[in-house]
Amino acid sequence: MNGHFVVSLDYEIHWGVFDKKSVNDYKENLENVSKVIDRLLDMSSKYDVKLTFCTVGLLFAKDKNDLLHHLPQNKPTYSLEKLNPYQLLDSIGHDETDDSFHYANSKIKEIRDNGNHEIGTHTFSHFNCHAPGQTPEQFDEDLKASINIAKALGITIKSIVFPKNQINPDDAADKPYLQACKKYGITSFRGKEKSFIYNIHSTKTYRNLWIFRALKPLDAYVNLTGTNTYDARAFADSGMLYNIPSSRFLRPFNRKLKYFEPLKLKRIKKAMTYAAKNNQVYHLWWHPHNFGKYTEENFNTLETVFKTYKALHETYGFQSETMTGLTDKVKSAL
Repeated sequence: MNGHFVVSLDYEIHWGVFDKKSVNDYKENLENVSKVIDRLLDMSSKYDVKLTFCTVGLLFAKDKNDLLHHLPQNKPTYSLEKLNPYQLLDSIGHDETDDSFHYANSKIKEIRDNGNHEIGTHTFSHFNCHAPGQTPEQFDEDLKASINIAKALGITIKSIVFPKNQINPDDAADKPYLQACKKYGITSFRGKEKSFIYNIHSTKTYRNLWIFRALKPLDAYVNLTGTNTYDARAFADSGMLYNIPSSRFLRPFNRKLKYFEPLKLKRIKKAMTYAAKNNQVYHLWWHPHNFGKYTEENFNTLETVFKTYKALHETYGFQSETMTGLTDKVKSAL
């Protein structure tokens, strides 16, 4: 089985950051997401790269009536009220025309109609699986809502990215969430890198120490954790879902760190090359809103990554695949 290049996007717009930033706080990034999606579709077509858009279910609604119709009955009861997205419903607009921060029906249709990409789920409401107060039963209802609102657009959900990557397949407490995914026909999820620095949130010893929280951004520029590439044949997770772990978060351009951009690119290109040569998987991800600011700089970086993929495809047979496409290949190879 040849090496594979997987790109997954956490498509969420304001629903993914509402608990930390208001629309005005993050407006430049948010208001350019539609243009970013258009450019992603164009550039991926140019370099024959397939994308997996794991999308918050609330974005599928064509208007507020449609959104209200699809709301789950058993909503999350977070201990922290700021995590509750439903508190925004009275303040959002009627549809995508007057509120492109909370609706994306037309863009989702464009992605669907392109035919080369996959639309997965980022849960219905950007559900926080590790937040105190919520329950697996509430997650089940949330996931069901995301499946149903996608089905209304003729989209079958087969993959999931858990918001904030809050899942640990080795933790018994997280099994009910994975079981709910399997129940609704989902076959794969994006897991975290193996290194402990990507699992600090669940490690009491390290999570409150700033030095350990700084290791993840540092790893983007300096090789602290290796290539983070994987043998696709090892993806099966206890016969439940296929875990397609992240290799790298594509950190957006930062003007203060612009002189380190070549190091970031070198890190990505070297790992991609290793994956291609050794028939492994390299999984890159980010959020479309990350490209809303410094859009040109971010797309310049991405084009270099896509050019690297194209060269590796021609030289080593490196292949671009969606999360579900790769899962199906692995299943057929077993």
